[in-house]
Amino acid sequence: MHDDLITRAQAWLEEDPDPETRAELAKLIDAADVTELAPRFSGTLQFGTAGLRGELGAGPMRMNRTVVIRAAAGLAAYLKTQGHTDGLVVIGYDARHKSEDFARDTAAVMTGAGLRAAVLPRPLPTPVLAYAIRHLGAAAGVEVTASHNPPRDNGYKVYLGDGSQIVPPADADIAAEIDAVRSLNDVPRPDSGWEILDDSVLDAYLARTDEVLAADSPRTARTVYTAMHGVGKDVLLAAFERAGFPAPALVAEQADPDPDFPTVAFPNPEEPGAMDLAFAKARETDPDLVIANDPDADRCAVAVKENDEWRMLRGDEVGSLLAAHLVNRGARGTFAESIVSSSLLGRIAEKAGLPYEETLTGFKWIARVDGLRYGYEEALGYCVDPEGVRDKDGITAALLITELASTLKEEGRTLLDLLDDLAVEHGLHATDQLSVRVEDLSVIADAMRRLREQPPTELAGLAITRAEDLTRGTETLPPTDGLRYTLEGARVIVRPSGTEPKLKCYLEVVVPVATHADLPAARAEAAGLLATIKQDLSTAAGI
Repeated sequence: MHDDLITRAQAWLEEDPDPETRAELAKLIDAADVTELAPRFSGTLQFGTAGLRGELGAGPMRMNRTVVIRAAAGLAAYLKTQGHTDGLVVIGYDARHKSEDFARDTAAVMTGAGLRAAVLPRPLPTPVLAYAIRHLGAAAGVEVTASHNPPRDNGYKVYLGDGSQIVPPADADIAAEIDAVRSLNDVPRPDSGWEILDDSVLDAYLARTDEVLAADSPRTARTVYTAMHGVGKDVLLAAFERAGFPAPALVAEQADPDPDFPTVAFPNPEEPGAMDLAFAKARETDPDLVIANDPDADRCAVAVKENDEWRMLRGDEVGSLLAAHLVNRGARGTFAESIVSSSLLGRIAEKAGLPYEETLTGFKWIARVDGLRYGYEEALGYCVDPEGVRDKDGITAALLITELASTLKEEGRTLLDLLDDLAVEHGLHATDQLSVRVEDLSVIADAMRRLREQPPTELAGLAITRAEDLTRGTETLPPTDGLRYTLEGARVIVRPSGTEPKLKCYLEVVVPVATHADLPAARAEAAGLLATIKQDLSTAAGI
């Protein structure tokens, strides 16, 4: 085993085009460091429905130039089988370590394969790339980003010509083409021949952002903004200026791109502590709301002041607020969300007489809904302009929530007041999440197996009226690894994360509310139920 491992590492080293990872691997081989080498060579990073994502480093189980070149070659081969012999592939990237290298390698591989490649001019938000694909009539798009993952990670997201991310069977077909790449020496990589785009695509995207707002809406809400060390700042500021909103007060320590993310453990607005600096800025400037993007600016977090304290709104709360705002503005078309998001969206759509659809988790599914007008997911993702960007977009979502806050401000009201109204109108929909990060992936598999073999019959004293194993699919959903429990006045979904080593459990309880005066009692009841469901579920899953 030891000799075989060293032989495989040597073979990898001989092909590696990156001096940094070569030096790293050579050192490990010289030291015969099996502990460090074994996990890197225990398989290959799988190209799944989120593309590739993993830790940077040498070896087939890490993100590096070799893995990216092979992925690009597989994508190029797949596009050619689909008849795109000279199609355009547009490439974007964020400001993480190696992102620009991976983007350049992708452009070289596409050019070498006889396709045309165009690279965005600098690190820009993922939604700009999603927009560029359709704007330029490309056959495919690639975004080099690990979104809100830890600093040591990077990733590779693939879109097809419709501007939405790949779904089965395209992912498996591309993976098969990647596996068919024998050697890096078989992949032509010229030094030039691709186009570096100018700012005209970004300008067209920004011009389009105006369209998410109502022509005569108030633009008075004051904001604090953090880019979370990512690429959102310049584009968001330009969009806010075009719209005529007051310039956001910036969280200076997090305003500019920094691949080391020095002020946050995880650059994800949902993680504890990530918003501390933004809240400090808000206490200083007293804005109407706080807005955060994640590092590639496809997500948007919103915080509001409640009883003199700043608190993050849950993704489901923002999702419902934006839906209510769009309904109020007379939006037509289908409202859609993933199965793990709050069922309140369905109630809002139904009352407005609008079509409503549930999809599997991820914008790759939401974006494909026929006649989509608005889609959201509880993990802070909102698609408010599906004609422009068929993906989540943290820039246009920020504009729309600020327009709503401005409209309410003119009436002497806040986002919290509107949430109260929605609860009285449709019932209080309270959501929470039990999320367990693991070092050892077998913990997740064991928990899923335990729940399948010994399914709970009740949670928090509420009888489970229906238990569904989503691997079998349903009438409306293709198969996925997940479990869904319907309870009296509650719902639970359990699934392994598609992008991180986490088991995620999504909880929702619905408490009827007669009047505004009943809201505090309803909130207390919902909080108690959610806490007990969480406890009972973790016991049942053995986590």
